[in-house]
Amino acid sequence: MNTLILGVGNLLLSDEAVGVRIVEALGREYRFAPGIELLDGGTAGMELLDAMASRDHIILADAVRSGNPPGTVVTLQGDEIPTLFGRKISPHQLGLADVLSALHMTGESPTRLTLIGIEPESLEPRIGLTPVVAAAMGEATDRILTLLASVGAPAIPLSDAERAKQEQEGLWRSPM
Repeated sequence: MNTLILGVGNLLLSDEAVGVRIVEALGREYRFAPGIELLDGGTAGMELLDAMASRDHIILADAVRSGNPPGTVVTLQGDEIPTLFGRKISPHQLGLADVLSALHMTGESPTRLTLIGIEPESLEPRIGLTPVVAAAMGEATDRILTLLASVGAPAIPLSDAERAKQEQEGLWRSPM
């Protein structure tokens, strides 16, 4: 299994940060099978090319404008995802579209691509998610965990002691 769970978003624009916050929560709360990597991609674009190249599965977590009420969780697969970038809400989505195009041109596209997104309520300059989007994180996280379990790679919840040790040792931090 060669899977990347990639959270993207801008921490300075309220709900735009939800993808990063989802990956942070997964890293704090679960242990993953070998071959499953979590990455805080922030607002990076082409810098993610190497991390995304030749993956079996990439699961993107992000804020998405789907036309649904704020806090709605959407799941898109494969070819449904590029159409999302026509309704971009932030510069990093343009960067991701470029990365996906570059991977396609080099023959390094992921075998499977899934987007788990949450409709934002606010994109105003402010640190912190709105309550409605913060509440939707649980459903988005559950969808990611269900995807992993469906391919025989269930995540294991960390014990309180494991979480405390991880925090103390600084094992979870953004690589970008």
